[in-house]
Amino acid sequence: MTITVTVNGSPADVAEESTVATLVADRSSGHDRVAVALNGDVVPRSRWTATALSPGDRLEVLAPTAGG
Repeated sequence: MTITVTVNGSPADVAEESTVATLVADRSSGHDRVAVALNGDVVPRSRWTATALSPGDRLEVLAPTAGG
């Protein structure tokens, strides 16, 4: 089964048992350099595997960019 969450403003279907860690691993090749906010709150990397996703959750997955 899947649930629908919003990732960076776009709807996304993910497996029902998904966590922040699985979402980042599936969607970000350089997941060692991203930050995640779930429903407006930053999720510390140490909590990614324990943070389950629920239908309707809003996630922002942010990666730093270089520039000047």
